[in-house]
Amino acid sequence: MEYQNPQTAAVRADPALTPAAAGGRTVISETAVAKVAGIAARAVPGVYSLGTGSSRALGAIRDAVGSSDHAAGVHAEVGETQVAVDITLVAVYGTPLHALANQVRASVYSAVEKLVGLQVIEVNVEINDVYIAPPVKPTGAPAAISEREAVL
Repeated sequence: MEYQNPQTAAVRADPALTPAAAGGRTVISETAVAKVAGIAARAVPGVYSLGTGSSRALGAIRDAVGSSDHAAGVHAEVGETQVAVDITLVAVYGTPLHALANQVRASVYSAVEKLVGLQVIEVNVEINDVYIAPPVKPTGAPAAISEREAVL
């Protein structure tokens, strides 16, 4: 969907601007908005990753080949002057989930409104999993003796 800049008339009224800078239209794609929202959501402490299990697996493959998808787990619907964002995420165990959703929502609202210039009408947050870190292995301990070495 396209976004027509409502400030075009105000820009044209400024005689200091050249005609090339004053005219034209700006189109902001849903992909661009989704990337901005995804980056903002990942920056919130307590967010482990974005997306569903299958999209995270695809993201791991992308990471292995040196690419990344900042819009994974994010869907944006862009209107003329407004945007709605849906985010699916995995939380880190121990993080209060309602508080995390509110922090993600606030971060996305702020980033999209400041960087994209569209009014955010809603940010829906779905927490579909909780990441539990594996136990930390002690360092400096002697290497475990394999079963074969113990028999010998």
